[in-house]
Amino acid sequence: MKRLTAVPERCSGCRLCELACAIHKFGSNNPKKARIRIISLHPHPVIRMPIFCKQCKEPKCRDSCPVDAIAVREGVVVIDDEKCISCQSCVNSCPNGAIFVHSDIDTPFKCDLCGGAPVCAEVCPKKAILFVPEHTLGQVHRLMSALEYVHLQEVEYLEHGVKKTLQYADIGDGN
Repeated sequence: MKRLTAVPERCSGCRLCELACAIHKFGSNNPKKARIRIISLHPHPVIRMPIFCKQCKEPKCRDSCPVDAIAVREGVVVIDDEKCISCQSCVNSCPNGAIFVHSDIDTPFKCDLCGGAPVCAEVCPKKAILFVPEHTLGQVHRLMSALEYVHLQEVEYLEHGVKKTLQYADIGDGN
């Protein structure tokens, strides 16, 4: 089984993945109809993160659905549009924020891996979205953790109402 994963450091925020998904799934050139979203956090450092369904083995969205409209089929979490009553409890319960709604679409929607060939991963010019064998996800997550530490140079925080900056990359002058 293969899964989608993201390498945020590679994401340029071009949103080609959103457009490709919306066109592939809904025939619409509207990224708000995509089953993937790019979240951008500002101001410093700018972080872009592809958000998509992680295909949980024990999905909270399924457990919260009052009409059993969500199931896991061959490792993919799917929403049955015929059963769904659009209560959006799945949207609220998804820990990744990866179930979306749109006023033109009757039921919530989410990534279904495009039947095994996700277009988002195919079109990503920076390879920020990868479709990899499930057993390699641990390697990807370890790499992401190391990259986060290496790229983390400073963090701002409040201490007793005073804004402070902690500099991780600053090793001092040796005194």
